[in-house]
Amino acid sequence: MRTFVDTAAHVAFLLLLPPLVPGVIAKVKAWCAGRQGPPLWQPYFDLAKLLRKGAVYSETTTWVFRAGPIVALASCLAAGLLLPLTSGRAPLGNPGDLVLFAYLLGLGRFFTMAAALDTGSAFEGMGASREAAFSALAEPGLFLALIVLALDAGSLSLADALGAVRPAAAQGMAPVLAVAGLALGLVLLAENSRIPFDDPNTHLELTMVHEVMVLDHSGPDLAFIFYGAAVKLTLFAALLAQIALPIGRAAGAARLGLIAGGVLGVAVAVGVIESVMARVRLPRVPQLLVGASVLAAFGAVLLFAQGLR
Repeated sequence: MRTFVDTAAHVAFLLLLPPLVPGVIAKVKAWCAGRQGPPLWQPYFDLAKLLRKGAVYSETTTWVFRAGPIVALASCLAAGLLLPLTSGRAPLGNPGDLVLFAYLLGLGRFFTMAAALDTGSAFEGMGASREAAFSALAEPGLFLALIVLALDAGSLSLADALGAVRPAAAQGMAPVLAVAGLALGLVLLAENSRIPFDDPNTHLELTMVHEVMVLDHSGPDLAFIFYGAAVKLTLFAALLAQIALPIGRAAGAARLGLIAGGVLGVAVAVGVIESVMARVRLPRVPQLLVGASVLAAFGAVLLFAQGLR
C-alpha cells in the first residue's frame, strides 16, 4: 500500500508541478523589472488553450514531424520515473538508471531536432544544428556531474547516488558536491535554453536555438513541446535540489516538500539570473559548456583525492 501511495504521489508531482516552474521564473523576472507580470498559473492556461486548438501540418513533413513532440514529452516523463522524488526509490528505478536517465533526455532532444529538420526549413535546420553542437558539449558536463555522485555512492543507480549525498557531505565531501552542483547548474541552463545560453523569449530567428526548432508546430503538438520542456526543467531542478538540500533517503511528505521547495527555489534563481545577466554571444557558449565539464571533472579529481587520504 505504501509503495502504491508513493508511486501515485510521484506521478502526480511529475504531472502537475512542471508548468508552475516557468510560471515562477516569469513572475520573478517581472518583479525584478518592477512589473506585476503574468499570474503564476499562466502556463497552465496556455497549455489548456493550445490543447483546444487544431494542429496544422505542412505537406512536406512526414511522420517524423508529428512524432517529435510526442517522443520528446514521453522521454522526459519516462526519465522522471527514474528520478527518486517522493521516496528513496523511483517507480522505474534500476541499477543502471543513471545512464538511462541521461540517454532518455538525449532521445527527446534527437527527435526534436529530427522534427525540425523534417520541415525543410533553413531556419529550423540552423536551430537544429546549433542544438546538436551545444548538446554535444553539454552532455559531458551532465555525465561527469552524475559520475561524481555515482563514484561517491559506488553505484550507477540514481537512488543510491542521491541517497548517499548527505552522508558524503557530512564526511567532508561538501566541496566535491558544490563543484558538481555548479556544473549541473550550468548544464541546467544550457539544456533548458535559458540565459546566458539562449533566450526563450526571443523572436529573432538568427539568434534562437531551441525556439527556432518549434516554429512550425501548433496546437496540441506545441502544447506537448512546452509541457515537455517544463518537465525537463523540473527534472534538472529536482536533481540539483537533491544535491543541495538535506534530503538523503527521507521519504513521505517531508521529502516531497523539500524537493518541491528546492525546485521552486531553483526556478527563483533562474529568474534572478535572467534578470541580471544578458545572453552571451554564440561563440562564448561552447566555452561555458566546456567550463561546466571541467568543473565536473575537477569534482571527480577532488573525490579521488579524498579517497587517497
